[in-house]
Amino acid sequence: MGLVDFDPGALTARLRLEQPVETPDGQGGAMVGFEAVADLWARIEPLGADVEEVAGAGRVIVTHHVWLRYRADLAAGMRLIKGTRRFVIESVRDPDETGRFLVCHCREEGR
Repeated sequence: MGLVDFDPGALTARLRLEQPVETPDGQGGAMVGFEAVADLWARIEPLGADVEEVAGAGRVIVTHHVWLRYRADLAAGMRLIKGTRRFVIESVRDPDETGRFLVCHCREEGR
C-alpha cells in the first residue's frame, strides 16, 4: 500500500474531541454524558445523505469523513464538536498504516 497523498495544511476545521462518560443515576443504571478530551485541527469531507425512517417519519442522516493527525486514544463512540454540529465517530482507520493521519467515518447528529 502506498502513502496517502494528503496535505496537512488542509486541516483547517477546529474541533473538540469528546469521550463518553457514564454517571450513576442512583437507581442501578447510568446516564451517559460527554467530557472534553482535546481540541484538534481536522478536515471535514461530506460523503452523503440518506433518509432513514424513524417512528413513521423520514430523518436525513448525513455522513462525513473527518481527517485528523494520528492519536492512539481515538475510538468509535467518541464524538467531534464544531460549534453546534456534532459528529459521532462510527469507525476509525489509518488510511496508509503509517501512523500519520486517521480517517473517522462520522454520522452528524442534530441537524
